[in-house]
Amino acid sequence: MPGMRIDTCVAHGVEPDDPGFHDYVAARSPALLRTAYLLTGHQADAEDLLQAALAKTYLAWRRIEDFGSLDGYVRRAMVNTHISWWRRRRLEEYPTDEIPDQPVSDHVGDSEMHDSLSRALRRLPERMRAAVVLRYYEDMSEAEIAGVLGVSLGTVKSTVSRAVAKLRIDAELIGDFGVPEQAPARPGQAVALAE
Repeated sequence: MPGMRIDTCVAHGVEPDDPGFHDYVAARSPALLRTAYLLTGHQADAEDLLQAALAKTYLAWRRIEDFGSLDGYVRRAMVNTHISWWRRRRLEEYPTDEIPDQPVSDHVGDSEMHDSLSRALRRLPERMRAAVVLRYYEDMSEAEIAGVLGVSLGTVKSTVSRAVAKLRIDAELIGDFGVPEQAPARPGQAVALAE
C-alpha cells in the first residue's frame, strides 16, 4: 500500500526508507490484497492482514536472500497470520440470544457467480479455504501449497479434493446456477461430480 508507514521497524534498526521494499509494495499490493480478501472475505480484514504480512516482511527484508520468491514469503506470512487471528478470534466469540444487525455490503459491478462463489468459499473451513485460494486463485502447485501451509503433499491433495467436493454440492451454488443435484450414491457406488 503506497505511502504505508511501519513505525515498529525503526525500533528494530531497519532502515525506514528502503526503496526496494517500497517499490515492491507499490507493484504487488493489489495482487496481494486480492489474496488477502479471498482468505478473509472482508475488505477491512484483508487490508489489515496484508499490512501485518508486509510489516513482517519489512522486518525480515535484509535477511531475504531470494527476492524472486518474495510473493511466496508474503503469502506464507498472510496465511500464518490469518490462521493465528482466526484461532485467537475463536476464543472471543460467545453465543447470544440476540443477533446484531448486519450491514449490507455493496457489491456493485460483481457478478452473481462471483458473489455466490465468494460466499461458498467463506463457508469452507479455514484450511480448506486457504488451500482452494492458493490452488485456484493463485495458481500454485500442490507442492508449493504444501510449503506455504506447512503440511504434506497428501494433505494438500485431500484438502483441496474435499473442498472442491463441498463446493460442488453447495446448496446456494446449485440453486443459483441450475447445476443439477446429484442423486445420493448407494454404498459402494462411485459418484461422478460435474466438473
